[in-house]
Amino acid sequence: MNSITFYQRFEMDILSQKKTITIRDASEKDFVPHSIVDVSTYEDGRWFCQLRIVSVTPISFSELTDVHAQQENMTLEELKQVISDIYPETPDLYVIAFELVK
Repeated sequence: MNSITFYQRFEMDILSQKKTITIRDASEKDFVPHSIVDVSTYEDGRWFCQLRIVSVTPISFSELTDVHAQQENMTLEELKQVISDIYPETPDLYVIAFELVK
């Protein structure tokens, strides 16, 4: 996989490096650590940066913690709500850690 999309509302958090992970379902678990991916907005496909994939780690919804929420730049309650909205009834998830390529 050489590209990834994010909702526009996360763009500034990614560019300011306040968001350093994303939590996805199994359809996006095949990113390769140390690879560089192009990033665009989900809504309109507008490219806005490149990220270096640090790691891809399996996690269940029940294992999400305040640390994950901080890495997403939100509260744990907000994170769980966002995940539930995007991936309802999906207990098996993946934490994709990344770094902004400057």
